Amino acid sequence: MHRLLISAMLALTALTAAAEPKQAYQYFRIGSAQDVATEPKAGFALMGGGSDLDEAFRWLCNRARGGDFLILRATGDDDYNPYVSGLQAQPQCRLNSVATLILPNREAANDPFVATTIRNAEAIFIAGGDQANYIRYWTGTPVQTELNKAIERGVPIGGTSAGLAILGEWAYSAEGDKPDDPNLSSKDVLMDPMNPRITLVHGFLEIPILKGIITDSHFIKRDRTGRLLVFLARIQLRLGNQSVHGLGIDEKTAILLEPNGEGQVVGSGKVALIWPYAPAPEIDAGKPLDQANFSEQIVKAGSTVNLRKGCCGSGPNTLIVEKGHLRNFDDKGPVR
Repeated sequence: MHRLLISAMLALTALTAAAEPKQAYQYFRIGSAQDVATEPKAGFALMGGGSDLDEAFRWLCNRARGGDFLILRATGDDDYNPYVSGLQAQPQCRLNSVATLILPNREAANDPFVATTIRNAEAIFIAGGDQANYIRYWTGTPVQTELNKAIERGVPIGGTSAGLAILGEWAYSAEGDKPDDPNLSSKDVLMDPMNPRITLVHGFLEIPILKGIITDSHFIKRDRTGRLLVFLARIQLRLGNQSVHGLGIDEKTAILLEPNGEGQVVGSGKVALIWPYAPAPEIDAGKPLDQANFSEQIVKAGSTVNLRKGCCGSGPNTLIVEKGHLRNFDDKGPVR
């Protein structure tokens, strides 16, 4: 009889577990199981992709002021958890917990647990991957709402690669890409600036100092100057010549940005600040970008930037696009 009772209880437990709906999100946490409320310090870590920079993550960690550090992503695993937690062995990085929240669809993004988790974070990092997933799955959900509320209350936020792509007021969403498409190249879009793969979205996040800015990552490594120029020309045309700027950040490089626009470039690469001259060039489908002029400033690691004043770095240098080819103003050699 005793064995029958145990068997029945085990069977009931199994049936109950099977009946419980599986959560659409995945959540991994290390450190304290209990949230703690601290007063974070606002700031934005804009990372260009490639190898992660300890300095940028320590900066975010320090600004969490002993709070809870949250990593957001649509795919992948929890490999950032031990990495970020391990930084606590270094000065000025103490955290209550480190957690990864994986949100692979809109069902996950709409779960009440997700909104609460973002609301309780004192630092947020958006991982790399595919920004199309972030835009498709998170737009119009509590994820977007809570991220913008976090910005308002001064939570430090960072992003790398795809995570960087969605931080600006404008974003190249990559929603026009098919699974087998290679990275959108400068050459392809300069020759056809109306290429259907160029999908630009507006206002996913509302970071005041990044208003009027579109970002791009892996910038020099993947020769993305030309495509950022096309993004700017398209946005400029759409806005009727209102101000718009491009921010290209290379791999292993980051801007650690204060809310007032002042920041430090760290890592081993460079940052390009680019803005178009008015008026906007004419753009016709199937025809190369032509008679488009831009100004560029290059900022090396170890230097400061000021996005509000538009200063810093070398230059400015003038970039000219003629019939889909890019060259410097004083470059009399082959076009880029």
